[in-house]
Amino acid sequence: MPDHARSDHPAVQAQLDRLWSLSPGADVLGLERITTLLGRLGDPQHHLPPVFHVAGTNGKGSTCAFLRAGIEASGQSVHVYSSPHLVRFNERIRLNGRLITDDALAAVLDEVLGHAEGIGASFFEVTTAAAFLSFARNPAAATIIEVGLGGRLDATNILPPPAVCGIAALGIDHEAFLGRKLTGIAREKAGIAKPGTPLVTMDYARPLRDAIAEVAAAAWAPVFARRQAWSSASTRSGVSYEDKRGQITLPRPNLTGGHQSRNLALAVAMLRHQQAVTVSDEALRQAATGAQWPARMQRLRQGPLTQALPAGTQCWLDGAHNPSAATPVARTMAGWRSEGPTALILGMLANKKAGPVLEKLGGMVDLIVTVPVPDHACHAPESLAQQAHALGLKAISAGDPSHALALVAERLEAPSHVLIAGSLYLAGQVLAQNDEAPQ
Repeated sequence: MPDHARSDHPAVQAQLDRLWSLSPGADVLGLERITTLLGRLGDPQHHLPPVFHVAGTNGKGSTCAFLRAGIEASGQSVHVYSSPHLVRFNERIRLNGRLITDDALAAVLDEVLGHAEGIGASFFEVTTAAAFLSFARNPAAATIIEVGLGGRLDATNILPPPAVCGIAALGIDHEAFLGRKLTGIAREKAGIAKPGTPLVTMDYARPLRDAIAEVAAAAWAPVFARRQAWSSASTRSGVSYEDKRGQITLPRPNLTGGHQSRNLALAVAMLRHQQAVTVSDEALRQAATGAQWPARMQRLRQGPLTQALPAGTQCWLDGAHNPSAATPVARTMAGWRSEGPTALILGMLANKKAGPVLEKLGGMVDLIVTVPVPDHACHAPESLAQQAHALGLKAISAGDPSHALALVAERLEAPSHVLIAGSLYLAGQVLAQNDEAPQ
């Protein structure tokens, strides 16, 4: 699925236009093109600050946010590569804690694209090369790299052995590339394993555990799995974490949802099972409360978009686009039912199955309003509403999020909560319209 990127900065937009003419942005797996491209650029992947490489179906972005917060709380700087962007392309490349500037972004894209002729590099491969080149030229204590799709054949997997690798929650997604079997998906994610590099994982069902262990063993990578090498548990006051180095009690995560306690624990386990960067227990505690990750159960402020809702209505935003991501969101929503009428505004890409997400989230609300996802092939709002009707859910369609919020205010008396979900691309539109672009 192509990533549509636009910029208000003329020089950046000129490079994005070049990128589109060179590569229409299709998902293409394989390491041949990125190997050639980085070779022409002097192999910057060999000159990065110590790398934390994170894969997973869901939760890898949140895990990266906790890693960043912990390292920065220790007084050290960190680069971050993540995808997709929500509002600005710059969000993908964070240098020493700050989004890459427009001038620097335009320059590095120009350089990479100048070396990309004839390779057939994809949108993501060019972006990855630009990130690695930027990171190699700017000193930092660490580099956090989020896998784009899968792991084994993802462009980021061109990295030499990092300081530590991590795998977050696993689920079915990107079936066209990764298949429909969880064991196969687990193998693809575990493909980031490198010789001698700790591979820190969540706890999974035994077939997935065995699949990961087999791939890691073939790569000569030691595995440190939850409930084997480390453990964590949610408590009334926060999160209890323990490994061979001892026990630490962490505050409740700033990020909303019970699943974030597990993502926090995974980040802590990654930090405590590597030797390249020193992070104190106090910094780990600060990571719990300091992490920020937009569009993951984010409560929106009163702004140009949310002002359509009655005073007192809470409006939340999440990029849940598959059943695995929708499950923890539904648990959070279950607590809203006693506080008044609730609504779901849903927009989903055409390559995602809407039925399972509707089943998870639709039963938690009194009204569903379906919307399109701008600039992307998506489920038509009318069709999405019909799928909801077939499940016995009350649904109507709208032209955009602003129209949808107006319909919620009109159809529900004093709604207590509204969730906008289904796609990170939709989330980006919402953040832009509500003046909450990530900084």
